[in-house]
This record gives sequence, structure tokens and C-alpha cells, in this order.
Amino acid sequence: MRLDGPEGHHAAVVQRLRVGEKILIGDGRGEIAEATVTAVGKGILDAECGARRAVPPPDPRITVVQGLPKGDRGELAVATMTEVGVDQIVPWAAARCVVRWKDDKPLTRWRTTVRESVKQSRRAWLPAVSEPVRTADVARRLGAAAAAFVLHEEAAVPLSAVPLPPSGEIALVVGPEGGIDPVEVAEFEAAGAVPVRMGDAVLRTSTAGAAAVAALSVRLRRW
Repeated sequence: MRLDGPEGHHAAVVQRLRVGEKILIGDGRGEIAEATVTAVGKGILDAECGARRAVPPPDPRITVVQGLPKGDRGELAVATMTEVGVDQIVPWAAARCVVRWKDDKPLTRWRTTVRESVKQSRRAWLPAVSEPVRTADVARRLGAAAAAFVLHEEAAVPLSAVPLPPSGEIALVVGPEGGIDPVEVAEFEAAGAVPVRMGDAVLRTSTAGAAAVAALSVRLRRW
């Protein structure tokens, strides 16, 4: 097998892998192969694949609807959520978002960050990053999910206490720095979502999603 392009550059130049080293190669769709490096060139790496294993997709799967953060906090949120086990990320242009995406560059950065984090955490499945959505789209998604929750500091119910479905999609909404507008909360509740809190502390938007995914991973016995 030959790795070239961005993957070959990462392996040969960034990781500085050498002939004889053992590596794992994944396709992002659940298949992992053990391999041995046989040759290294300029931005190119050849490897001989050995044992393979197939990892089934997670079920239930966790989707985080992430309000657009400012600056590089978006990439931080995406990287951390990917490392702790999110299965899909949906960028959301919430009412109180300061940031507005005017082109595809931020989406490309998020998707690149996900790929890098998957390699770092050695995950078998590559989380999808959807096109950015608006509040009405989020409400429709929440209504179709097996379970839907909105992280909100004023919620009475803790995330640790809500019932979780045995399969399907668990959708979790994380607001931007300014929080979720009450009108949006009401729309999400009308769609069937349950407001939940993480605890007494108010987390930043860049860490709240990862903390929630970690909490769900424990409850779902992924960890």
C-alpha cells in the first residue's frame, strides 16, 4: 500500500516514520490494518499490510450540533470532541453567534481537524462534519433523533440522569459563547429536545461538547 498526498506527507515528513516501523492504517469507515513500513520517499510512504480488523459503527451514535465559536475555538472544540468519541458534528449558525461563515474555508478547517484528530486518537470511524445549518434545520434534526438534548445552564435535569435510547442517534446541542436564545430553546423543546445541564459550572462552548460526549460515552459503556 502506498500513502501519498497529505497522508503520505504526514507519515513521511511530520511523523518521520522509518523502514521497519509498525503502523496502523485505517480507511475511516471501520477497517483497520496493521502494517510495516517498507519504503519512505519525499512525501511518500509504502507499507505492507498484515492483519485486518473491522470495527462496527457506534450505536447509538452521538451527534453534536455546535454553535459557531469565535477564532480558533471552533477547531479546538472539533478536535477535542473527535478525540473523545463524537460521531458527527453539525456547525450551527445560532442567533447569538458572533461568527458568520462567508465561505467554505472554516468548514474545510473543521474537516481537516477531524481527520488529524482521528489519526491522533486512532479511531476506526471518521466523524462526518456536515454543511452549516440554521435553527429550523436543527429543530428538524432533533425531532428525528432517537433522543435530543440541549445543553443549558438553567436546566433542572442533569445529563447524567436522562434516559438514553438503545440505538439510533443521540443529538446534543451546544450553544455559542453568548448562549442559546430563549426562542431557539423553545423551538428545540417543541421538536422534542430536553434541556440538560452538565453541573454547576458554566463551560465554554469549546469544551462543553467534549465534556458532554465524554459523559455520554461513560453511560453508553464505550469507555
